[in-house]
Order: sequence, then structure tokens, then C-alpha cells
Amino acid sequence: MSEKYIIQIKNLIKIFGDGVEIKALDGVDLNIERGEFLAIIGPSGSGKSTLLNQIGILDTPTSGTILLDGVDVTKMSEKQRSITRNKQLGFIFQYHHLLPDFNALENVMMPLLISGVKSSKARETARKVLEEVGLGDRMDHRPNQLSGGQNQRVAIARALVNKPSIVIGDEPTGNLDSKASDNIYELLRKLNHEHKQTFILVTHDVHMAEKTDRIIRLVDGRIVENSKN
Repeated sequence: MSEKYIIQIKNLIKIFGDGVEIKALDGVDLNIERGEFLAIIGPSGSGKSTLLNQIGILDTPTSGTILLDGVDVTKMSEKQRSITRNKQLGFIFQYHHLLPDFNALENVMMPLLISGVKSSKARETARKVLEEVGLGDRMDHRPNQLSGGQNQRVAIARALVNKPSIVIGDEPTGNLDSKASDNIYELLRKLNHEHKQTFILVTHDVHMAEKTDRIIRLVDGRIVENSKN
């Protein structure tokens, strides 16, 4: 297990299609440091989301290796993959995917309840995380009673509630106006500094990408830029 790198990707290839094959990832090599705040950018169809799905153990590669804390996740069983996702990974998507019939507190409690945490403990933990993202006074509001930015903060709290070592964001500010987008970015950066978690963000927002620790640019499934900011 590498002390420096939390993720080590070697010669990752992902091919889609049976008749006409599309090489979505074409020999990607990438090491990601613990606590790093990283942006993955590139044109539509460049392989950004495919790479994110591989890192998030949501899909399996055609070939290559992905070491998460020294363990090759490509060789895990589906059950092992599911357990690892729940314990070590947090996900923030472009659309918040909150359950509409549940309030903010109940939405954030959900991953803990799925993990088998008692309801009283889950409630207490979820409450603390919602306070941390600035929604201490909105816990009993349902998604339709919150703004887009507030719903995204609930989604961030839900991603963080299990204390994952890696937080993955797929266009986490894509549905927000520029002011709300900046606020969400500042929140993610603050959480990254305070908790030393690794943040990996796919974004079309170059302004946001330039404020991260490092930019990875993909074109046609290959890394064409790997630069520190």
C-alpha cells in the first residue's frame, strides 16, 4: 500500500460496443495523492465520466489495474465492490438525486441506515454534517422547499456522512448559477482542507478547475495534460 497515493491507475482501457468498438479510455496512467483536490476536464466524449465511473467502482475496465489503498478493485467481487463504495467513497452528482418525500435530515441519514447504523446515531451524525455544510436551520425541509444550491449542499452532506476517504463529484455545480457554483466550490475546498479527504471533480467549469490542486485533461480517452495549479 502506498502511503503517498490513495489511487494508482495503470494502463486502464475501457472499450464499449460489440460491432463498432469505441475505446473510451485508451491506456490511462494516473496516481492521485491522499488529500488531493483534483479536476478532470476535457471535451464531451473525452472519457471523463468513464474514468470517474472506474475510480468510483461503478464499472469494470476492459483491462488495466486500479489500486485503491493498495487493493486492486478490478479483481473484487460485486459484493466487495459494493462494500468498498459504501465505506470509502462519497458521490456528488450534477443533479442532487435527493428523495423527494424525505426531508434533508432523512436524506443524509440514508447511507448510514443502509450501513446498519442505529437510527438515533444516524440522526445525530447527519445533523452534525448538515450543520457543517451550513444547513442547520433547514434540516426538516424537503427538496422542493430548498433552493438548487441548498439541495446540492444536502447532497454533499449525504456524500460525506460515512466519512469516505475519497469524494467523487461529477459536474457538482453544473446545474447552479455562478454565485451558487462559487459557494459550493468554496464549501468543497473547505471540507477538503478540514478533513484531508481526496476530492476528484469532473467539471466543464475551467474557472473552477483552475482553483484545484491539479488539472487532468482528457482527449479521446487519453491524458493529454497533467499539470499542477
